[in-house]
Amino acid sequence: MPFRLNLSSMAGPILILMVLTLFILPLPPILLDLFFTFNIAISIIVLMVAINTKEPLDFSSFPVVLLMTTLLRLALNVASTRVILTNGHQGDAAAGKVIESFGHFLIGGNIAIGIVVFVILTIINFVVITKGAGRIAEVSARFTLDAMPGKQMAIDADLNAGLIGEEDARKRRKIIAQEADFFGSMDGASKFVRGDAVAGILIIVINLVAGIIVGILSHDMAFAEAGKTYTLLSIGDGLVAQIPGLIISTAAGIVVSRVGDDSLSEQILGQMFSKPTTLYITAAVIGLFGLIPNMPHFAFLLMASGIAFLAWKLEQKEKARTAEPEPQVAAAAQEAQRAQEQQTQEVGWHDVAPVDPVGLEVGYRIIPLVDRNQDGELLRRIRGIRKKIAQDLGFLVPPIHIRDNLELKANAYRIQLKGVDVGQGEAYLGQLLAINPGRVMGALPGTPTTDPTFGLPATWIDAQLKEQAQSLGYTVVDASTVVATHISNLLQSHAAELLGREEVQQLLDHMSKEFPKLVEDIVPKLVPINILQKVLQNLLDEGMHIRDMRTILETLAEHVTKTMDVDELTSATRVGLGRAIIHQLFPGENELQVIALDPGLEQVLLQASQGRGGGGLEPGLAETLLQQASQLTEQLENQGLNSVLITPAQLRPLLSRFLRRSIPQFRVLSHSEIPDNKTIRIVGVLGGRGAAA
Repeated sequence: MPFRLNLSSMAGPILILMVLTLFILPLPPILLDLFFTFNIAISIIVLMVAINTKEPLDFSSFPVVLLMTTLLRLALNVASTRVILTNGHQGDAAAGKVIESFGHFLIGGNIAIGIVVFVILTIINFVVITKGAGRIAEVSARFTLDAMPGKQMAIDADLNAGLIGEEDARKRRKIIAQEADFFGSMDGASKFVRGDAVAGILIIVINLVAGIIVGILSHDMAFAEAGKTYTLLSIGDGLVAQIPGLIISTAAGIVVSRVGDDSLSEQILGQMFSKPTTLYITAAVIGLFGLIPNMPHFAFLLMASGIAFLAWKLEQKEKARTAEPEPQVAAAAQEAQRAQEQQTQEVGWHDVAPVDPVGLEVGYRIIPLVDRNQDGELLRRIRGIRKKIAQDLGFLVPPIHIRDNLELKANAYRIQLKGVDVGQGEAYLGQLLAINPGRVMGALPGTPTTDPTFGLPATWIDAQLKEQAQSLGYTVVDASTVVATHISNLLQSHAAELLGREEVQQLLDHMSKEFPKLVEDIVPKLVPINILQKVLQNLLDEGMHIRDMRTILETLAEHVTKTMDVDELTSATRVGLGRAIIHQLFPGENELQVIALDPGLEQVLLQASQGRGGGGLEPGLAETLLQQASQLTEQLENQGLNSVLITPAQLRPLLSRFLRRSIPQFRVLSHSEIPDNKTIRIVGVLGGRGAAA
């Protein structure tokens, strides 16, 4: 394979070798000027990138850049020290024009002032900026690590709800890990700049003392002349290194102290100069200062006038914006106008509104979540939900009809199934829902509520409290995620009702593209489509997917000649899907940990089902069974196990219908549904004198 030189990949090694060379080889003054200029340019570039960075990870290479720029400054200090001590006796320009210019500029004819100003610059860099940036990075690293479990739970919740795919989940987990690594690296990298500031003070002292000694002893210079020359060179050398260090430290502080997704300029202008009232008060205070005797009236009054003019312009903008009609009011006016026009028309079939299979009604304040013109986040999530359910269950749920409802509360929403309300809740734009999973370490300020999906205690909080909530153990989600998770949960729990005749026909049409002969021979020649629909609904109602339509059709074709009873056909189909059912309940396990029926209870139930023709259970026995099943479910969940009951085939439909009404997570299997290669371990017994796990 021919060797190809990649210049971009060689930039890092070349820069490091160049810096190491500066420690060893002597440099002429002209090269020192070039390297000092390059150092200043690099520091300005870093500052500009930090200011325009929206998120810390956008500048994830900053810790490495911080190390390399610090190393470059120290290398230049070593090179300049060599030149100053070797050629300093030749005059102010002995170490290059850059050091000479910075020395004259800072000293300004007074050596004492130059030394004081340099020390002040070093103290500002060391004590104020670098120390503050390091503290912020340290705290951010700790809070980021503490919040990682909550962020991981939020990602898992979105993945399970179908709001994101596996690829998106991996990307979000990678970002979380990168955030922790970044702030941890920044915490350590800030120590480089602090050490650089200390080294700058020591280097200038060494240059000054050693220069005077070398000038007097080696070059026969007078003490005053040596002091003036070497002080100018030392101060100039220290200043030309400390100014880039100060710029880099400022950039580090900006990067680690950023909050929000907007650029720094947008945040400052939008948050500090967006309220006319604040600016009017400021202008009044500054104007009062300007009226005090012996105050600089011109400066204070000019500044007060400028701030008042800015406040007036902002107030005029707000008035112009509020003068425009509200979108909701305009929409209501248009609706009223359409209603008035329709009153003059004849009544027809267009006045009969069909019932939507799935509907979502929203209050006017959360309309932006579902507004295409405003790039509504909820619309994308709903598409992801339908795709996820189609992949999991095996059929395409009907589209969700979304409409605004001015009769609802401003922040309320309502989910309907065939025109009937099945779920409702509230969502607040710009706020986050902090859900208490049961093990949080503190309370949060906000509006207490209940998670509409799972009924957990929760609090609506401001977006600025997100990191604090996650560090306390809360699961934090935004408004669109709250509504989307609620919709996803309801669609999955009502999947059987959503599988109508039309959806079954669409499923068969899709399947006929891959297995045309199978579909043609079975439906409707052997299996009527209404029987197929009821069997599929029974499977969905019991928590099973219907992705394996080939097995379902073949099993029905085999048994439909013997019986047309839907329950018996469902049981036969479940036997055919036994391997898939076991995989869904016990993924990757060879030993199935299940609950067994007490032998005495099993005999009683068999006799009752035969005597009553498969009817219901005696009330006292039913209540006892429910209590024991609930107790077993709680005990097994605490051990991390599923609640799965194994029964004879005759009892499975009866017990499954009875138990899942009160305990949705309770599953009932028959002996015939378990594959031969699986072993069974009894972890609980239902019946007798009480439940035992």
